[in-house]
Amino acid sequence: MKILMVLTSHDELGDTGKKTGFWLEEFAAPFYVLKDAGHEITLASPAGGQPPLDPKSDEPDAQTDATKRVKQDEEAQAQLAATVKLADVDVAAFDGVFYPGGHGPLWDLAESPVSKAIIEGALESGKPVALVCHAPAVLKNVTAPGGDPIVRDRKVTGFTNEEEEAVGLTEVVPFLLEDVLKEQGGSFSKAGPFETHVVEDGLLITGQNPPSSERAAEKLLEALAVEA
Repeated sequence: MKILMVLTSHDELGDTGKKTGFWLEEFAAPFYVLKDAGHEITLASPAGGQPPLDPKSDEPDAQTDATKRVKQDEEAQAQLAATVKLADVDVAAFDGVFYPGGHGPLWDLAESPVSKAIIEGALESGKPVALVCHAPAVLKNVTAPGGDPIVRDRKVTGFTNEEEEAVGLTEVVPFLLEDVLKEQGGSFSKAGPFETHVVEDGLLITGQNPPSSERAAEKLLEALAVEA
């Protein structure tokens, strides 16, 4: 099957002067879960080309088997360097969608009408959509066919207020993901800080944090198997 992975193009961490982007583990682990299962992956981002990597996700203490593997994978690196422009994507050509997190999506993908249309189109066509860590923030402008927020009365999770406080960015981010999803009527659940937690509600799959990225991709695989 064909999977669309959507990465951020935003690299400025608010007005701190520091850099952000996508979180390496949240890309690498799902990428290999899906690729090793035999699926074809297309990478896209709002600007196209090389998406910015959050430098903190490249530090030694953030490395996993998947991040080490992707760094040595020339084919994956070439694919990352040449993401397609999100506006050029036809969601009808894909069987499922995955959004890695990192803080970048809070600024660009969360406000992108193109991203909104892709998620709405996928869900309305019966295709699963998985988002992990900060990526569930991208749902904040997505609506159901009747116009309600897509998360209303649905089980969701994402990077928690407690986790945002732990990384010291509560006053830097444009909004707190947990607060927004709750305000929109989402049934928000969470595990302890940086513990694995993935929630599935119909075709919508959300993961809480980096350790949840592999499990979120596995849930997407299960949903694709049902779809098949």
